[in-house]
Amino acid sequence: MPPSHRPPEAQLDLLVASRGRSDRLTHTEHLPARQGRHAPWPESIRPEIRAAALDLGIRRPWTHQVEAMNLAKAGQTVVIATGTASGKSLGYLAPVLSELLTGTEAPNGRGSTALYLAPTKALAADQRRRATELAPERVRAALYDGDTPPQEREWVRQYASYVLTNPDMLHRSILPAHPRWSSFLKTLRYVVVDECHSYRGVFGSHVAQVLRRLRRVCRRYGADPAFLLASATTADPAATAERLTGLPAHAVTEDASPRGQMVFALWEPPLTEHVGEQGAPVRRTATAEAAYLLTDLVTAGTRTVAFVRSRRAAELVALQAQDNLEPQLANRVAAYRGGYLPEERRALERDLYSGRLLGLASTSALELGIDVSGLDAVLLAGYPGTRASLWQQAGRAGREAQGALAVLIARDDPLDTYLVHHPEALFARPVEATVLDPDNPHVLAPHLCAAAAELPLTDADVELFGPNAAALLPVLERRGLLRRRADGAWYWTRRERAADAVDLRGTGGAPVQIVEESTGRLLGTVDADAAHTTVHTGAVHLHQGRSYLVRELDLEHSVALVSAANPSYTTAARDITSISVMSTEQTVAWGEGTLNFGSVEVVNQVVGYLRKRIATGEVLGETKLDLPPRTLRTRAVWWTVTEDQLLDAVIPFDQLPGAAHAAEHASIGLLPLFATCDRWDIGGVSVPLHPDTLLPTVFVYDGHPGGAGFAEHGFRHAARWLTATRDAIRACECARGCPSCVQSPKCGNGNDPLDKAGAVRLLSALLAGAPADDAEST
Repeated sequence: MPPSHRPPEAQLDLLVASRGRSDRLTHTEHLPARQGRHAPWPESIRPEIRAAALDLGIRRPWTHQVEAMNLAKAGQTVVIATGTASGKSLGYLAPVLSELLTGTEAPNGRGSTALYLAPTKALAADQRRRATELAPERVRAALYDGDTPPQEREWVRQYASYVLTNPDMLHRSILPAHPRWSSFLKTLRYVVVDECHSYRGVFGSHVAQVLRRLRRVCRRYGADPAFLLASATTADPAATAERLTGLPAHAVTEDASPRGQMVFALWEPPLTEHVGEQGAPVRRTATAEAAYLLTDLVTAGTRTVAFVRSRRAAELVALQAQDNLEPQLANRVAAYRGGYLPEERRALERDLYSGRLLGLASTSALELGIDVSGLDAVLLAGYPGTRASLWQQAGRAGREAQGALAVLIARDDPLDTYLVHHPEALFARPVEATVLDPDNPHVLAPHLCAAAAELPLTDADVELFGPNAAALLPVLERRGLLRRRADGAWYWTRRERAADAVDLRGTGGAPVQIVEESTGRLLGTVDADAAHTTVHTGAVHLHQGRSYLVRELDLEHSVALVSAANPSYTTAARDITSISVMSTEQTVAWGEGTLNFGSVEVVNQVVGYLRKRIATGEVLGETKLDLPPRTLRTRAVWWTVTEDQLLDAVIPFDQLPGAAHAAEHASIGLLPLFATCDRWDIGGVSVPLHPDTLLPTVFVYDGHPGGAGFAEHGFRHAARWLTATRDAIRACECARGCPSCVQSPKCGNGNDPLDKAGAVRLLSALLAGAPADDAEST
């Protein structure tokens, strides 16, 4: 049997047997194969589309695809929420392309149009290829994104019937220029929203308002398109689709596609001889472990993608695997991440699809839909933040119904450690609901301005934007942004474009350009909100396998100047945070303690960075930084305890700072298990005596202006969340606290003080007072 077609059990045995790794495998889950169920093609699908599908090897569609086709043809808003590689694309492409094909028979050749939205450019490019495979050339499918040359854009506006773009271009280019798109918009029959589970948090909230603006502009041209959404398996997909589009939605959830057997392994890297902050034991990093496993799989001829959590990690894993391999195999391993130039991304996508690449280290940029058929194994270097993303990434292997191996490699943090020792949290629970809040006034207000700039806002329009819209309009008028005229409509008052004031992805401003100091060459970009922590002066930056040192971060001009270097360490930023309560919206008594939800103001400042040895995480030193503080008004969940509760828990006041600090770190680490967020989307502060509550208080807040819904989700599920937090701390085998339980990689105080045992007693005292209807799991 060729190495690339080894059964997944043999691939896992290979990893376990090599280098004495048997103690690192904490659990193996065997997911059985599933037979597929077909249904006849609906009569509404054009024979040309059916013939093209047959040429691609598709004789009959799966039953869930047919269900989606029939709903789409009836003009319903439908969300297809089935597993990875279940053929969601055909479910919406067949009715869309059939409609467009009929539209080509109109006198102008464009009697019907459709719009496709994807969260990434790469996915849109891949979907254009699929559309051209299924439809004749007279259905003109075209990309319209930041890489589209100016001379092509006019052609797309005038002639393309299927425009594939992203929410950013819809927001910044299409909607503000809607008169130039009028011939396209007035015949718009379908809007496809692909990978809609990725629209969560602040980004998802912005996209929801962009879609409402699209519906309003379409109405102006007499169009009422149906929305077709595709999603990874997610909890209550109909509700997610409704929050995104503002329209009632039908969900197609019964997956009828075949699936090969999957072996899913949970893996914990070993402890090293090194120590971290406060002398805590340190495990080998998940990225270093992923590099070793990727090396072994590539050596065995196993086509593998290693998903990592950051751009830097993608570069590190690829670089370390290349160093470990023979030259002829090293050339078949690469990194893939955001921030690359367009031509670099396209070349990597072609090499992966063709099979020239045998191993790839990728950020989540490759998670979404791009066709990478033929993969045998997936490595996940760290829990990706949600169970939906976990299954989406794992499902990239075995996409042709062959068996597949997936390995989740735990990072040295509370959530990952909890999961690899509590497999039921992954395999026995449904995926999360997608959390987004389109009514967030920080999100809604600039979209009302953008909408008014596109077309004056009338009373009939306001309802479209949600229950908070009417109250916000007078506020925007007082700020001099809108003006209500005698006709009763609201008008945009400024000369500048209203859309330019909206930051869809919540990045906090223009991207910071990374420029090589000696040549002036642009290496890539980094989001503005990440610049303080990732490209500060002295940071190590990796690009295409090469290391650079940041010589200067120029915040005024949004430029980081770098020079080539080869340091033996990585860098990790440190920050400090203070928090004030602006308003308390909900309070629940938990015995003598309280659980609260409301608005807060957070002041954060990056004050320095650590240098850590590559592969071990050993701290080599710390350097101070002088960066300006950043202020954030957002939403938070917080809890308080009383002096009597501290006495009952045997926590003297001098031990309280360490106990509260440890509980804060661990609760931040575990919240992503209950809300669709990443620990880097949220922050926390613990105070032995907070001036606003006059009690010991622990805060966990959303790291986005106005909130993203994560803290509110924590408030709604606080008993289960804080119980899991306490249990994760208590179960950790370390003596005094480590990165697997209470230490945080972004703690501004160097993880000092921390009291692991005190945190368990503090959380137990709080949970003892949880209301009966919330405390079933405590």
